[in-house]
Amino acid sequence: MTENRHQISGLLTPDGLEQALRAVGEERYHVHHPFHKMMNAGELTKPQMQAWALNRYCYQSVIPKKDAIILSRSDDPAFRREWRKRIIDHDGEEGSAGGIERWLRLAEGLGLSRQDVLSRKLALPATRFAVGAYVDLVSGSTLLVAVASSLTELFSGLAISQRVPAMLERYDYITEDTLAYFKPRLHQAPRDAEYALSLVHEWADTVEKQQAAIDALITKCDILWAQLDALYHAYVTPGHIPPGAFRPEA
Repeated sequence: MTENRHQISGLLTPDGLEQALRAVGEERYHVHHPFHKMMNAGELTKPQMQAWALNRYCYQSVIPKKDAIILSRSDDPAFRREWRKRIIDHDGEEGSAGGIERWLRLAEGLGLSRQDVLSRKLALPATRFAVGAYVDLVSGSTLLVAVASSLTELFSGLAISQRVPAMLERYDYITEDTLAYFKPRLHQAPRDAEYALSLVHEWADTVEKQQAAIDALITKCDILWAQLDALYHAYVTPGHIPPGAFRPEA
């Protein structure tokens, strides 16, 4: 059995805890996945990009739901006021599109039917299971674990800053309008990560709680990684597309 390099043996300082959390991302964040590397390198076909956008919508669409669950579990009005910004960011407000609508426009820009994406019926079974696991994690664990699981946002800003120019340069059918989802995330994600990290620093005041926060981030990284595993298996190699899932040739 290999040693768990993310297992801590004593109480960490706030800086030490942040370093431990960032070490998880350096090893496990899904930018290191072969499918993601192919995307940035311009090596995905348009149908593979469509499969990514369609399946990723399942995850995007559940973000406000999981944030509403987290918000509902707190008795602190200050926390709820801050956390509800995430729901507005994705659901939007009257007269202002949110992240979910922008993702639908991304999918349409790739040539997908909005209704097919909305229905989620063509998503991979593994995608739906992974997204369900995320909802289960935030609803069935402590509030600390639920908040800590959101800390993948510590790494998303860099990923977006690399992904957007790479996609614009290497896919001639992708425009800035197609990728409009990502621009607001460049300031939303760091804002959200900073707040969540401050809560983890405050709440994780024992070795056990710090380890729980680290493990929560590992689990979230695993959930994101599993989604790309499913895409790679179905649409890259060996190319086993499950019954009922999106088929490019259809």
